[in-house]
Amino acid sequence: MSIEVSQLTRLYGEQKAVNNISFTLQKGEIVGFLGPNGAGKSTTMKMITGYLQPDSGRVMVSGLSVKDNPIEIKRKIGYLPESNALYTDMYVREYLSFVAGIHRVDQAKKRIEEVISLTGLTLECKKKIGQLSKGYKQRVGLAAALVHDPEVLILDEPTSGLDPNQIVEIRNVIKEQGLNKTILFSSHILQEVQTICSRVVIINRGQLVADSPLNELQKGQNNSIRVQFEEALEDEWLKRLPAIQSVNKINTHSWQLHTADTTAARKQLMELALQHNLNIVQLQNEGGNLEELFRSLTDNTTAKS
Repeated sequence: MSIEVSQLTRLYGEQKAVNNISFTLQKGEIVGFLGPNGAGKSTTMKMITGYLQPDSGRVMVSGLSVKDNPIEIKRKIGYLPESNALYTDMYVREYLSFVAGIHRVDQAKKRIEEVISLTGLTLECKKKIGQLSKGYKQRVGLAAALVHDPEVLILDEPTSGLDPNQIVEIRNVIKEQGLNKTILFSSHILQEVQTICSRVVIINRGQLVADSPLNELQKGQNNSIRVQFEEALEDEWLKRLPAIQSVNKINTHSWQLHTADTTAARKQLMELALQHNLNIVQLQNEGGNLEELFRSLTDNTTAKS
C-alpha cells in the first residue's frame, strides 16, 4: 500500500487535534479527505508528509517510515498545502526550476515544460508569481507538487481560488494523475469530491468517523424522507416517532426526516396524520447525498434529542 496511517495522534497543548486515527491508501486511489474546519485534516496531511511529527502512532509511505526516512519520503510525495507558500519575486519557470533542482529531477527543463502545460500555466509562465491571480498561484503550487513525478500526491484544497472553468481543468489533471499515483485530496466542495473520488475518509474533532467507498457509504447511511403537511406542525410531534432519528425543519409545513427504516417511518407518519386529522400533501424518499452524509457524521446539532 502507498500510505498507511496507524493510530496517529497529535496534541496541541491539551487538545487532541488528531486522535488515534488509522487508514490506508492503495496505488491508483483518489481518496477524499473530509471534515469540518478544525477537524484535523491539515494536521494529518502535515504528519503524512513529515512536516509535523505525531505524538504517537506512525505513518508509512511506500513501505518506508516517515519518521525514519524523512528525505526519501519527500522525494516520493508531492504536497500542495492549504497555505501554498510561494516565492512571489520569482518567475514561474524560475520557481519550478528551483523546485526541480531540490528534487534533482532528470531532464528538468523538459519536465518543467510538461507540468507548465499540464497545469495550464503556459500563458502565465513568463510572469512573476506575485503578479498572478490566486487561481494561477494555485496552479503554480500544483505544478511544483508534480514536477518530480511523485508516487503520492497530498492535495489540501487544490482548487481554492479557481473559477468554475479552472476547477474543471484541475479536476481533470487530478483524475489523470490518479491513474498511476496515490492521491489524498482535501476539499470543502463536496460536489468536487463526488466527481473526483471513489472513496472518502471523514474525520470530526480529530477522530475518524467514516472510511468507505463513496457508493457504499451512501448506501449504508440513513435514508431521508421529505414530508409536507397542509397544516403547520411542531417538530416535537415528528421527533416522538420511533423510526425518526433526526429532524430538519425546512419550514412550518415541510420537513426532512432521517431514518434507518423508511418503510416504518412512512407508516408512522401516516398514523400520525390519521390520529391528528392532518393532511399530507407530499411524502417521498430521498437517497443520501454526500452533503447530507457529511452533516449527519459531523454535525452534533442535528440529533433527535
